[in-house]
Amino acid sequence: MRLALWSAVAALLVVDPAQAETPLEQGFAGAFRGCEEWVLNPKSWASGLARFVSAVGLGDQMGLVAQVDEASLPPEALRVANHYWRINSTPGAGFVLVVSDQLPMCHVTGGGDTDLQPTVEAVLGASAFASRWEKTGEHVRGEMKTTAYRSREDSAFSLLVSRANTAGQRLDRAQVIATATYKLPE
Repeated sequence: MRLALWSAVAALLVVDPAQAETPLEQGFAGAFRGCEEWVLNPKSWASGLARFVSAVGLGDQMGLVAQVDEASLPPEALRVANHYWRINSTPGAGFVLVVSDQLPMCHVTGGGDTDLQPTVEAVLGASAFASRWEKTGEHVRGEMKTTAYRSREDSAFSLLVSRANTAGQRLDRAQVIATATYKLPE
């Protein structure tokens, strides 16, 4: 009897990691799930967006928008047939996921009235992220840190993530910029 009672109590104390994340962590992690899903599984969006949105798992927190600010756009060479997804994580902060239906790429930016550096580090340091992305390099220049990753699912898919090196930096600019590209065979 006691063992059954302890098992029931222990089950109640186990916290689902998805529920333990902050809304900002959920949004940033969701942006990466969307990035991976869009590039590595185009079937999820090619015949309609419902399957893609479901795979990302953010529900109505994520929505397709007609345009985004210049600061959220990918590098010029990747601005081809883009679609823009806004991820509203809090009333004053969130992320933008930019994808293309012609280029195998995605671009994530984040900003707002909250310091996102701790959020970014939490997501990049999480086991869920590490199970999908292998760190291949990192460098710091001034107050910015850039880390390179390679997809564990497909080594032709690589990711660069730039963000503040420490918490407490400026909030009046994009606080995180991540660009992932898939290198097609020659």
